[in-house]
This record gives sequence, C-alpha cells and structure tokens, in this order.
Amino acid sequence: MKSSKTTARFKVSADGKGIVSHAGTALLRELAAQTGLVKGWTAALLDTYRLPPLHAPGQVLVDLAVTIADGGDALRHLRTLRDQPRLFGLVASDPTAWRVVDKVDAARLEGLRAARATARERAWAAGAGPDLSEQLWLHFDATLLTAHSDKENAAPTWKKGFGFHPLLCYLDRPDISGGEALAGLLRPGNAGSNTAADHVAVLDLAIAALPANSRPRPGEIDGPKVMASADAAGATHLFAAALRQHGIGFSLGFAVDENLQEAILAAPKHAWTEAYNADGEPRRGAWVAELTGLLNLTNWPEGCRVIVRKERPHPGAQLTFTDIDGHRFTAFLTDTQGGQLADLEQQHRTHARVEDRIRTGKDTGLRNLPFYAYAANACWLELALTAADLLCWSQALCFTGTLARTEPATYRYQALHVAGILARTARGRHLRLDTDWPWATALTTAFQRLRTAPWPAT
Repeated sequence: MKSSKTTARFKVSADGKGIVSHAGTALLRELAAQTGLVKGWTAALLDTYRLPPLHAPGQVLVDLAVTIADGGDALRHLRTLRDQPRLFGLVASDPTAWRVVDKVDAARLEGLRAARATARERAWAAGAGPDLSEQLWLHFDATLLTAHSDKENAAPTWKKGFGFHPLLCYLDRPDISGGEALAGLLRPGNAGSNTAADHVAVLDLAIAALPANSRPRPGEIDGPKVMASADAAGATHLFAAALRQHGIGFSLGFAVDENLQEAILAAPKHAWTEAYNADGEPRRGAWVAELTGLLNLTNWPEGCRVIVRKERPHPGAQLTFTDIDGHRFTAFLTDTQGGQLADLEQQHRTHARVEDRIRTGKDTGLRNLPFYAYAANACWLELALTAADLLCWSQALCFTGTLARTEPATYRYQALHVAGILARTARGRHLRLDTDWPWATALTTAFQRLRTAPWPAT
C-alpha cells in the first residue's frame, strides 16, 4: 500500500507590511462612535479626573465593549486592539483600563446606562431598530454565572454552584439571533429567582433603556404596544402590578400547584382545543384550555386569565408529580383580552428565545466576571450588554441575508476576524480585504451603510 502524500508545505516569514487582522471589528468601534456612546460615557466619568486624561474614559470603555463583542472575556484581551495601532490607533494599557473600570461606582453606572439609552435611540433612528408598528416584547430571565475564585458578593447558588445570579431583560428581536440587551442587574448567587423587587428594578431599567417614542404610555390607546414575558419565577403579584401600572401587558409562567391541578381535573373535555406548533399549524397530541373561571385570581390585576397547555410527553420523557393522567402540563397568566387560546399560548412560548439570548450572551462576555470587586463586575456586566447591542445594531443596520441573522460566534468568524491590508494613499488610509473571502463584499458594503445611514444631528 502506498503511503498518502504529506500536506504541501509553504514558506513562512515575518516580513509582511501593512497587514491587519480583526479588520471587521473596526465596524463596531466606528458604530459606537456614531451612536454617541464614546461621548456619553466620557461625560459620565469626566468629573472623576483632576486633569484632562490622555485616554478619554468613554473610549476606553467602548474599546472594552468592542473587545468583548470580538470574543474577549478578560481585560487583558484589550491587547487585541492595542497590538494593531495602525487600524485602531492608540488604545489604553491594561492598568489604564482597570483604573477607568474602577471609577464606575453605582452612581456612575447609572450614567453609563443613560448614555447607552441615548445611543440606542440614535441607532434606532438611523435604521437599526425594530418595526415600532409591531408589538415589542420584553423577555425577563435570570441565569447563573460561576465564580472560579473568591469574588466580592459571590455566594452559593441554588444549583449548588458558587457565583452570581444576574437578572436580565432582552428585547425580542427574532430577526437577530443574538438579540438586543436592554438591562441587567448583578446579584449574588443566593439571590432568589422570584424576588419581585428585583424584577421591578430591572423593569424600570428596561423601560428607561427604550427610546422615548417606544416606551409604553399608560392610558393611551394609540401608544406603543409593549408586552413582557417571564417564566414562573416572574409570576408575582408585585411584578404583575408594576407591569399594569406602566401600561405593559404580560404573559407570565404560572406554577402548576394543587389548586391548578384540581382545576385541570374539573375542566370538561370540550374546553380543550388543539394547540399550535411554531409554524402556527395544529400540533398533534397537544391541547390548550382556559381555566380562569375555575381559579381564584382576586389577588392578581383585573382581567388576568390562566391558560393551560397539556401535551403527551415524548417517548422516554420523565414525568413529574405535577403531570396528570400521563400528560405534561404548563400554564401561564396573561392579561391579554380576546384572541384564540392557541395563538396566545404560541406567543407565550416565544419566551423560550430568551434562553438563546442568554446563551449567546455567555459567548459575549457573560460566561464569567473577571474582577474581584462587585462594582467592577457590575460595570463588566454593562459592557457585556453593550457588546450584545453593538453586534445587534451592526447586523440590523449594516448587513442583509444570513450575516444579519447569524449568531455572534459565526458573525465573528465571517465578518469581524477578517484580515486585510491597510495602505496609506494621498487621500488617507485604504483597507483592502481579501477578494477571495466569501463575505468581503458584504463587509465593504457594511461600512458604506454605516457611514451613509441617516444619523440624527447631535
């Protein structure tokens, strides 16, 4: 038998000139500047300096957010930008970046959030926002972040781990796989899943993060339509009342307790209608019914309804004590009036998309918090949410086709991590991308769309 040929070798030398990597990441940095994020964050921190700083604090924080969007998960990964001064200019050192992060206390964090809300308003006005004629959905959910070393306020979690338990809110953007991050609240690992005060706090942050023309207006029939969803941990009287007060409809997971089990058993057979699958088609082996009249809902806001779904478990599925008569049951509480039960239940199931948002968020800086200090980690959480926003806005504003919908990891490979040649010409600098790269044309078009977008006047 003949041996297979070895892979052809090639000569390697370190004598290239003008070559830059991560060229597509410059798109995110330019986008952050166009939205006014650099100026806003600088203004929020400038009073902490006695003399004019060499590095504007807003630019330092934006560079950290861009690094996170590019795949970095520690402060030292800022060198991804710093090692390419021809493309990114003068980037702060790690000690300088740490000093800026260390300046962000609770009051300064509020300033960063306000500046990010202003940046979102500008980005949406330029074309990166959702269709405001459609209903906006706010998805709330918490997640566990493991701390691999001793950190301030890290605590044991309910899954017997150790770390933090932040509560997050994402704006549902089905057209963008990574989603758009509205708000996040860093909490110790032992924080409760159903702490109503935390849900209300994140709700207030999420509303403040929305542009003024998309915020709910209680009592206005023609105002923006905003809905909120959460799992059963968010189904508390205080949170539901706060949503009603802000003029936000809701669809909240509802625990299947003994009272609901009795109502399910008392429901007549004709009360059950076929459920729909994700495509809006009837799903075999699944039914929905409204059991509002069989439950005491006096402690909930007026007009609340409880809708239950029952489904035959797939072969091999493990049933629990809440499953009745060989079926699996889930329920949710909504204040939506009218509509087909199957449509309302299908809408509620879109809350599951928040799990994908959190998964991609953990691929964008949320997997671990790199600092010891709690305030610094809260700042990192805000930077990670900003990184998710920059990815979302750039996809919505600058790309079409698959690049506008792909997940962050694939987006980085196809658009952000491309190499190029940066040449100086009489008219300035010229970034030349490899003509054989499959997404080179899409990336050059993206820069053009960013620069010609209808940005509001500052």
